[in-house]
Amino acid sequence: MYVLGLTGSIGMGKTTTAGIFRKLGVPVHDSDAAVHALYEGEAVAAVEAEFPGVTREGRIDRTLLGARVRDDPVAMRRLEALVHPMVRRKREAFLREAASAGHKVAVLDVPLLFETGADKEVDAAVVVSAPEAVQKARVIGRPGMTAEWLQVIMERQMPDAEKRRRAQFIIDTGRGLVEAENQVRGVLRAVAATAAGAGRN
Repeated sequence: MYVLGLTGSIGMGKTTTAGIFRKLGVPVHDSDAAVHALYEGEAVAAVEAEFPGVTREGRIDRTLLGARVRDDPVAMRRLEALVHPMVRRKREAFLREAASAGHKVAVLDVPLLFETGADKEVDAAVVVSAPEAVQKARVIGRPGMTAEWLQVIMERQMPDAEKRRRAQFIIDTGRGLVEAENQVRGVLRAVAATAAGAGRN
C-alpha cells in the first residue's frame, strides 16, 4: 500500500484537500481528530498529571491546556512528548486496517508532518499551499483567531516554501475547489503509475 503524507500550513486548505481524497475513495487518517479523541480518553490521565487543572468533566479542556503551553516552548515540548507517540500508534493501526481492507493508497493527514519527522513514515509528501494573502484571509476569518495567535502558530510551523521544497506533490488550493480536485486526481494517477512500475501491492 502506498502511503501519502498530507500536510500544509494553517489556512492552506489541507482539510478541504483531505476531503477530496476521501471523496475519491482514499482512506484518510486525521491526526488532529485523533488528538481530539485522545483528549477525551486515552491521554486524559497523562496530560492532567503533567499539567494539573486542565481537565473538565473527564476530558482535557483544550482552551485551558492551550493557555498553559501556548507561550512556553518547554511546556509545548513536554505535551508533544506525551501525545505524539499516542497519535503515532493510532496512525499505525489505521494503516494496518487500510491495508487489510485492500486499499492501494492511504493518506496520513499530519499538520506537522516534517516538523515531527512523520515524513519518514510515508512514501511521498503532499503539501497543500496557497498564496499568502489567501492564507491570511482564510485564517483571520476564523472564530477566536487573532493576528497575534496566527503569528504564534506560524512560528511553530515550517515555512511554506520549505515544505514545498521537500514535497513530492503540491496541491495549490488558491485556484478553487475544482482545480484542487483535478490536482488530487493527478496525484493519484502518478501514485498508481509509480506503484505499478515498482510492483507494489
